[in-house]
This record gives sequence, C-alpha cells and structure tokens, in this order.
Amino acid sequence: MGKQSGNGAFEVTKVSSLNCIDLSCSDVHQSVALLKQACLDCGFFYVINHGISSEFMEEVFEQSKRFFNLPVGEKMKVLRNEKHRGYTPLLDELLDTGNQLHGDYKEGYYIGVEVPEDDPEAQKPFYGPNVWPASEILPGWRETMEKYHQKALEVAKSVARIIALALDLEIDFFDKPEMLGKPIATLRLLHYGGEVSDPSRGMYGAGAHSDYGLITLLATDDVLGLQICKDKDASPRVWEYVAPVKGAFIVNLGDMLERWSNCIFKSTLHRVLGNGQQRYSIAYFVEPSHDCLVECLPSCKSDENPPKFPPIKCGTYLSQRYSDTHTDLSTYRAEQT
Repeated sequence: MGKQSGNGAFEVTKVSSLNCIDLSCSDVHQSVALLKQACLDCGFFYVINHGISSEFMEEVFEQSKRFFNLPVGEKMKVLRNEKHRGYTPLLDELLDTGNQLHGDYKEGYYIGVEVPEDDPEAQKPFYGPNVWPASEILPGWRETMEKYHQKALEVAKSVARIIALALDLEIDFFDKPEMLGKPIATLRLLHYGGEVSDPSRGMYGAGAHSDYGLITLLATDDVLGLQICKDKDASPRVWEYVAPVKGAFIVNLGDMLERWSNCIFKSTLHRVLGNGQQRYSIAYFVEPSHDCLVECLPSCKSDENPPKFPPIKCGTYLSQRYSDTHTDLSTYRAEQT
C-alpha cells in the first residue's frame, strides 16, 4: 500500500505490528516486558481480556450512533461548554496547524467526571456536571455512558499498574489520590462521516497529534483509519496503519507520561485518514488530578540524563492544550444569533 505524499516523496503505508497485553494473564513479568518494549518502541499496544464484555461494547457503540444520527439542530442543543462537555461539531478541532487547511472531519461528544454544580470541586476546569441529551430523545443513553465511563477507568488503572512496574515504580504509584484516585477522565465518542482524506490538500479525519495526558484507551469499529508515526522527526514521515482488533482496546501513551518518564517512554504522533466509509470510535483519555505535579520520575533521571521538562500542574497543562486545539465557543454563539 503506498501513495504520493504532499511533498512529492513516495510514502509507503503498512500495517503496524503491536504488542498485545492480556490483562487476565497471571504472568506479570511477561506483561511488564511486553508493555515496556511497546512503550520504548512506539507507545502503542493492544489490551485484551480487559473485563468489559463485547455485548456491552456493542451497546455503547449503538448508543453512540443513535446520537450522531440526530439532526444537527438537535445535536447543537448540547454543544460543548467551557468545561469541555457535550457535542463537538465537524471541523471544531484543529490538531495539526502546520498541515491542516480545515479542522478535523469528525464530530464528537465529551463526557467527563460527573461533579454536581454545588460541589467545590466543580470550580476546577475539568470537573462539573456533564451535558446530556434529553432522555425522551435518547432513553438509556446517559446510563450507558456513565456505566462505560466507570468500567473504562478500571481498565485504565489496571494498565497504569503495569506501566508503573515497567518504570521501576511501586505497582500502586498511579493509584494515589493525587493521581488516578481523583482523575480527570474523559470519554469521547467520535464519528467520522465518510469523507475521503487527502493529506496533499490538508484534509484529515483527525490531524497528526499526540495525546495530552497519561494514557488513552481507544475502542474502534472494524474500519481502518488510525495511523501512527514512530519517528516524528523523519522526513518524510512514515505512517503505519493500526489494525482494529475485535474486543481489544488500542492503548497509547500521552505527553504527560512522556514528561514523567523523561522521554524514555514515547507519546507517539497519530492521525486518522478517512477512506469514504463512516467510522465510529470511542476514546477514553486518562489524566491525573488537577493538582498533580507532573515532574520527572526519580527512576528516569541521572547526572547523564537530567530532567528535560520543568514540573507543571496537570490542570494547567491540559487547559492550555485544549485551548490551543479547539474552536473558540464564541464563534458558535455568533452563528446562532
């Protein structure tokens, strides 16, 4: 499989071979070794036997499709707010300003940690009440998504424990209250509408980017679209497809884990190319608490390898990254007046 890239160089696109972590495996050393190799190589791997049934996953995808099939006017009633909850329309997000002429050819829906309006914690940028479609329009929708949010967090915590061991940390390092005890965990439903991407014209399902946080769990349908670039500094960049595996999560490391590990573990560039088919995926972004200080881990620095990044609070870092990549909400308000 190959195509001409925008700068005239011929770009070969193959399907990447990723390690597979079995969460039901009793051999922890094997799991740690496989995960460590994946994190050093490309920062992407599969997770199987994670405890979420295929029947429930199918229900979540079906409910996602029900929402995206609603009329645009109905979806705009739950437009995302300042807390990044709710609907993100087509072209709302611009991830690769250097190569994209327009925003991403995808629509999405953000669901975060549910915190009541009158709770002091709701003052934090990524905590607060969620935005939900009316139950008479989508009965059972909220319940399905809340249940999935809880189940996915448990999977993420299991993966984080293996990551901790791979970094020579205590197994419960990421379980602390300031880490995943009070996480910023965001579920995002995604729909790619069937446009054909054309990198030479700056058109992408999702532009090239790395994720912001600790780890991301991605569930996909069976439509090929996700690509990874193992070496972002190569010219031209070489992109490899990540094949969907039924029942598996595709897991990737985020920029915060790269900072924590002093670049020992990789947060890898990835993008989505549309091929004319509709595509649905469900991303679950996991970050530590707002007040967690992300700084180089003791096991990842030395006199020869000093910290590459200054310490930064998680909430501060995330707020800036979201602001850099999303359309200003005032644009939508102006369109509606």
